[in-house]
Amino acid sequence: MGQVTATAERTIAAPADTVRALVADYTDTRPKILTEAYRDYAVTEGGTGAGTVARWKLQATSKRVRDVVATVTEPKPGTIVETDANSSMVTTWTVTEAGEGSTVRIETTWQGAGGIGGFFEKTFAPGGLKRIYDGVLDNLEKVAKA
Repeated sequence: MGQVTATAERTIAAPADTVRALVADYTDTRPKILTEAYRDYAVTEGGTGAGTVARWKLQATSKRVRDVVATVTEPKPGTIVETDANSSMVTTWTVTEAGEGSTVRIETTWQGAGGIGGFFEKTFAPGGLKRIYDGVLDNLEKVAKA
């Protein structure tokens, strides 16, 4: 069983403070930026930044669905960490200044399966999750520019 990491990154032509606020808004913005890979999204505690608890189902493949219950922390300005209570999955959103815009990076890590299943997971899951995150970043960019 080894660690698996999936990453997506995008530069968005909007101020970092604006994008940080959008990323931290689990009540209004998050439902607007999630793709069809996410279902049953709900905020169960809080709604903005640290202390928020949200849940959703992530349909990574036709057969692979994760039931996520994420608790949000903000270890430093511009960094939002979602820790899943149901697995080892941790997703970190980092928003930094990039010229007159901002760079948004989404990185998810988890402990993968062992054996041949783990080999395939480590080989194919990061690309699949990156595609999902690229769609989320597309939507975030649209909301940030609106």
